[in-house]
Amino acid sequence: MMENRSSSSHGFIASLRNLGAGLVASVEERLQLLSVELHEEKIRLLQTVVWISAAVFTAMMAIAFASLTVVFLFWASARLAVLAGFTVFYTAALVAIVLAFRRYLRASRNHSPQRCRN
Repeated sequence: MMENRSSSSHGFIASLRNLGAGLVASVEERLQLLSVELHEEKIRLLQTVVWISAAVFTAMMAIAFASLTVVFLFWASARLAVLAGFTVFYTAALVAIVLAFRRYLRASRNHSPQRCRN
């Protein structure tokens, strides 16, 4: 009778060890999958940044050459007025974008999840 108890307790402990090993293996597998997914997301984000940078660069070049074309068209009659107009326009656009970005940062800071405080 004693032998049955000790052999059954060894079997129970072995079952618990197997269960624990299975749980640890499952957690390890999930962490590896998470690592792979995070790496793929990082690559996708970097590709998006490259595409957006290319689009912004191309748009800036188009704006610059369009501005130069307008200045060239008014070279003889109102060159300085056109240059001053573009300067005022681009400066106003910059100020509007900076103010909108500051508003966005303030709003996103207010809506961010609260951090745990110790």
